[in-house]
Amino acid sequence: MDGRIKTSAEAEEDAALPRAHAVHCNPDGTVTTEGRNLPKGKTKKTVKQKSPAEWAYERIILYIKNFEEQLDNEQEVAMGFTGGDAGVLRIEGLGYFDPDIVTFYGSDQAGAKTQLVQHVTQLNVMLRALPKEVSRKEPNRIGFRLAADIEAG
Repeated sequence: MDGRIKTSAEAEEDAALPRAHAVHCNPDGTVTTEGRNLPKGKTKKTVKQKSPAEWAYERIILYIKNFEEQLDNEQEVAMGFTGGDAGVLRIEGLGYFDPDIVTFYGSDQAGAKTQLVQHVTQLNVMLRALPKEVSRKEPNRIGFRLAADIEAG
């Protein structure tokens, strides 16, 4: 706190902003997603004005983008499923359907088209690094495209 008195508008804006925090056992300068700001654009809405699906979608994009920034050129982001034998989904797209559905599009490790439709109350995503597809010269960076879409508004 900087010690100055806030206007009621500033106080209301601060109350509407999301709060996030993370601590690592090895603080090696890694920037965590919680320390990042949402991309500009669609974020002009307050948290209260967004559906649970839109709010989850925007934050998942931040996590994917931050995860990709830590990968080398031989790796791509994928999502591991919890429970069951569903395996891993190479993330190729992400969407939401108001008010409460988030959808992940991609392919499994065998290349089969895969889609996960998930209710926001059941959202449980594990990001994983997979070797990039051999046929690709550059790794697929979906997080950067998703963030650019938000910024375009």
